[in-house]
Amino acid sequence: MIKLMPGLAAAGLVLSLMSASAFAAPAGSDNTQRPAQIVRVAQMPKYVKPQFKRKKVHLMTTEAAGTVIIDTNNKYLYLVEGNNRATRYGIGVGRDGFGWSGIVKIGRKAEWPAWTPPAEMRRREAAKGHIIPAYQEGGEDNPLGARAMYLYQGGRDTIFRIHGTNQPWTIGLNMSSGCIRMMNEDVTHLYDRAPVGTKVIVIGPGNKQGKVAFEDRGIDVLRTMFGG
Repeated sequence: MIKLMPGLAAAGLVLSLMSASAFAAPAGSDNTQRPAQIVRVAQMPKYVKPQFKRKKVHLMTTEAAGTVIIDTNNKYLYLVEGNNRATRYGIGVGRDGFGWSGIVKIGRKAEWPAWTPPAEMRRREAAKGHIIPAYQEGGEDNPLGARAMYLYQGGRDTIFRIHGTNQPWTIGLNMSSGCIRMMNEDVTHLYDRAPVGTKVIVIGPGNKQGKVAFEDRGIDVLRTMFGG
């Protein structure tokens, strides 16, 4: 559930999907010429703004420990740990028109998940000249990254996921088709701590999540320095 964007991100993904033969020398040219090197998405720049790095924070909330709160407005995901503590992760969220809100649960999980983009997404991207595959095996160049947590509501798949990304420069931006992107190291960290059945509150357009009491009071210095 990730959109192939024009520019750098699009170029990276397209190059990762193309075969080396696409870069072979044209007929009639010097056949000793070697194919151009393919730039893998996983080798693209991985810069992420400091405010979106994973941190231990003071979080005042009435939500139970183990709950995930996703603040799409500020691009943060919180794993509530109780006693006014939480781990905060930077995220990428849906672009204009693809944001959403609600209360869901993690219905299933997958490591290095395969990607089957919806037919509507493939048609939408094809109209823009971006050809994306009907199916892609999991791996370092897969848009879903290292882990995926599939969000369900009322026992049904919402088609939205919390997943990793091979485009870490998009963390902190509105660029997805509604899914929640995390850096691969962060989504792996959350994956190990959020079991199937975890309550996920997504705060975003429409306010369908209802009233949620939480306040981020900044870095938990003692836990950051000494752990715990």
